[in-house]
Amino acid sequence: MSDLPRKAVTRTAKLAALPLGFAGRATWGLGKRIGGKSAEIVGRELQQRTAEQLFKVLGELKGGAMKFGQALSVFESALPEEVAGPYRAALTKLQEAAPPMPTRTVHAVLAERLGEDWRDLFQEFTDKPAAAASIGQVHRAVWADGREVAVKVQYPGAGEALLSDLTQLSRFARLLGPLIPGMDIKPLIAELRDRVSEELDYGLEAQAQQAHAEEFADDPDVVVPQVVHQSEQVLVTEWIDGTPLSEVISDGTQEQRDRAGQLLARFLFSGPARTGLLHADPHPGNFRLLPDEKSGWRLGVLDFGTVDRLPGGLPVPIGASLRMTLEGEADAVYEMLCEEGFVKESVDLEPDAVLDYLLPIIEPMLVDEFTFTRGWMRSQAARVGDPRSPAYQLGKQLNLPPSYLLIHRVTLSTIGVLCQLGSTVRMRDELEEWLPGFAVEAEPEEEAEAGAEA
Repeated sequence: MSDLPRKAVTRTAKLAALPLGFAGRATWGLGKRIGGKSAEIVGRELQQRTAEQLFKVLGELKGGAMKFGQALSVFESALPEEVAGPYRAALTKLQEAAPPMPTRTVHAVLAERLGEDWRDLFQEFTDKPAAAASIGQVHRAVWADGREVAVKVQYPGAGEALLSDLTQLSRFARLLGPLIPGMDIKPLIAELRDRVSEELDYGLEAQAQQAHAEEFADDPDVVVPQVVHQSEQVLVTEWIDGTPLSEVISDGTQEQRDRAGQLLARFLFSGPARTGLLHADPHPGNFRLLPDEKSGWRLGVLDFGTVDRLPGGLPVPIGASLRMTLEGEADAVYEMLCEEGFVKESVDLEPDAVLDYLLPIIEPMLVDEFTFTRGWMRSQAARVGDPRSPAYQLGKQLNLPPSYLLIHRVTLSTIGVLCQLGSTVRMRDELEEWLPGFAVEAEPEEEAEAGAEA
């Protein structure tokens, strides 16, 4: 296996071959139909070949190409089932694995960053990687003090690769659009590109992970591994065992699915409230389900390379506008959306039409518990993605302020994972507990009366 391809020309050639490959397969499909195969069968074969080539290239290149693939993978539940089937296996594969870098390269990075005597820091070090991601791979080891640890080693040239890939991907974003109907690919790629420097900085990642590890140290529901050691291009954290969420999605029991979904929602909303940080990479490869004697299962959370810094927790207008939408306060919701920049000054919309647009999206909050399904996700994607739909026409006139961009993507991604899990989740419970502005605060007089009654 070769090193991470570093020359821009090599990577660009591989990525540029993708749209050519798509065109070639379309021609192949036409030939098959002329030869007598049905359009449905040919279409399925075409999708399968497209998926195989796309994710083979993205996985081999790692870097920004694989990062993009991981970002797309959580949205596969929005795809029509006839398209989702061929893509699902390839997408899931991306979440947990990628071709490893050679052992000699790993040792060279460790020697450069930890010193020539780096082996003295470990009782054991496993050369075969336990996992591979977009900019680094993880090795299982035993630290000098006997703790089992995960050693994340950054690919040499990862920064150049990230920028090169994302620049190239943005050039043919339109060709990738059909992967996720109704989703604009270009802003997703632009936002991933903006996060490159943070993702490469293992010092920032260590700080974010340690802040979560300390806050959730005694939590009955969430486990975050402690940071053991950090240097440039190398991050050592405690090892946690557990079932990857991708395996729960494919083979988990309903009990596991429901528990994983509830804890995922809890972590999404409680993390910012408790740490001032939003874990911003919620693909299934970053979560584990750990058996627990008291609660049955706990959620293990990994990879804090991308976070949104929210010192006051999630913005109050999110919770307030959600609450007012549920209460049917169209004028108040519209006014808040205007104030926050979701509706530009040059745009004039009917408040009731905006409310009608929002209500189906927040359906999970309308009930005590909601079962997330791929079918529900597909119906939402079709509603806002069909140019003939009133929701599509209205959605085009809405704006997404930069300060909400990452929050929006993380929320959508988490909902995508919940739909992959098929979880039944008490979403309102989590919003009332953790989302600022959602729960109506009692007036001082009401609080006093409640205290007197008690």
